[in-house]
Amino acid sequence: MAWAASAWPGIACAHVIDPSAPPPSWLSWSFDPLVLSALAASLALYALGYRQLRWRSRAGARVPRDRQAAAFLGGWALLVVALVSPLDALGGALFSAHMIQHELLMIVAAPLLVLGRPLGAWMWALPPRWRKAIGTAVRWRPLKAAWRGITAPAGAWLLHAAALWLWHVPALFQLALLHPSVHTLQHTSFLASALLFWWTIFRHPGGAAMLSLFTTMVHTGALGALLTLAPGLWYPLYVEPSAALGFDALQDQQMGGLVMWVPGGIAYLVSALAMAARWLDERNAATATPSTGAP
Repeated sequence: MAWAASAWPGIACAHVIDPSAPPPSWLSWSFDPLVLSALAASLALYALGYRQLRWRSRAGARVPRDRQAAAFLGGWALLVVALVSPLDALGGALFSAHMIQHELLMIVAAPLLVLGRPLGAWMWALPPRWRKAIGTAVRWRPLKAAWRGITAPAGAWLLHAAALWLWHVPALFQLALLHPSVHTLQHTSFLASALLFWWTIFRHPGGAAMLSLFTTMVHTGALGALLTLAPGLWYPLYVEPSAALGFDALQDQQMGGLVMWVPGGIAYLVSALAMAARWLDERNAATATPSTGAP
């Protein structure tokens, strides 16, 4: 259920293109108060909840919780890189930087956040009355039905694929570049759909997970190839800011497409192979029949 990390207020607020801004402004850190407060609150709540959970855990359960905390901190740090570091501002000038930012959110930060299981820690950071109220709310039948739909492997796969393809339609992508609220929605949908996608991958680590990963590798690779091999610009708004930094806009688009096509595809492939190896190990262990009787 780590998908709820996407609901952090303002977490996806980021740059928009401002051709009038001087180039140095595209290499600065993004100190958006809403983003910084959301990141700080999420970390503080996790630390409080983790302390409670670790104190209540048996000694044997502390090592897994420490691994979860390390995964969460890694994902959280990558959110800082994607949304606060100069990479965020540079994405307003270079399409390739924008693609690196999106890949960090969807392929690296999202699975680490899911492995960190932040919802449990956040819940234990809240007062008991609040935990009880939230527990009652999540048992509401319509909400449970909706949750089952979006966390089924097919449902999460479709949401993730739809978010990726729809937001790369030139009209929508450029709309996000021009309007901060639309850009916030774009990043939120990328992160939320990726969190759902990886949550189902880790929850169903068998044939469904491998199929989801391989097919996602194929369709994201296809989109990356289209961007790389396109004869013309998809996003003309990048012409002026990329030229100000000495880059050709079409070549920058090709580099961005390659980021999605090659490193992104490799990440999905490696994940699928790791899932396959784990699945085979579990099947071998389940079918093993050790001898129990005397000869």
